[in-house]
Amino acid sequence: PTVEAGAGEARAGALLRATRWTRLGLHLLQGVLTIAAVYPFTGRDTHQALRRRWSLRLLRVLGMRLEHRGEAVAPGCMLVANHVSWVDIFAINALAPSAFVSKAEVRAWPVIGWLAAKNDTIFLRRGSRGHARIINEETAALLDAGCNVAIFPEGTTTDGATLLHFHAALLQPAIACGHPVQSLALQYRTPDDRFSRAPAYDGELSLGECIANIIASPRTITRITVAAPIAAADGADRRTLATRTRGEIATALGVTLDAQA
Repeated sequence: PTVEAGAGEARAGALLRATRWTRLGLHLLQGVLTIAAVYPFTGRDTHQALRRRWSLRLLRVLGMRLEHRGEAVAPGCMLVANHVSWVDIFAINALAPSAFVSKAEVRAWPVIGWLAAKNDTIFLRRGSRGHARIINEETAALLDAGCNVAIFPEGTTTDGATLLHFHAALLQPAIACGHPVQSLALQYRTPDDRFSRAPAYDGELSLGECIANIIASPRTITRITVAAPIAAADGADRRTLATRTRGEIATALGVTLDAQA
């Protein structure tokens, strides 16, 4: 009976994975068709509503459930978040549709990179001061238009159990145009509230391997804890702001910070 039960579980797991891969492919196709057929004839408000709905469905396709804790996301804020996975972008969009400042490499990802480019993503080439100034101007323009702009100031992903140093320069556009900053702590948990590493896209893991890990997990809770907005008037110290938002995120995650980081 034990062997039969194990074989039954294996078959059920294989069926679940196959179903999710199929649904994911169809959902990506639906996103591409929506952008191609609907976006050219509609404005930003419609785009954001569609983006939120599509992102919520993506989480469901992947076996994930969004859980929002804390404050509401205020419009026109720079959202400062820790970075665990490519799913982070869609989790935030499912809560509050936002533009993102992302590494330029994401643009080359199949399908996902194209979807990101069509949804207000600002691609940052690292190490280019001239390009950084352009990014700051684009970010400020979006904030002035009442849009949320999300950044991942760690500059890379972790497994979600640690929090790296925050690159304070990414917060400069909010300071320059006087828009508030709001921190978002992202966690991926099991249904019984244990830490889940399945969505982590770190180390040498490929995008395909990361997706496979998520799809193989029976159920994942995507928890976003939102702190209150912080005023960021012109002249504010960006390092102080980075330290404060990092501390808020660490508290929500239950992470002890290295004083030297």
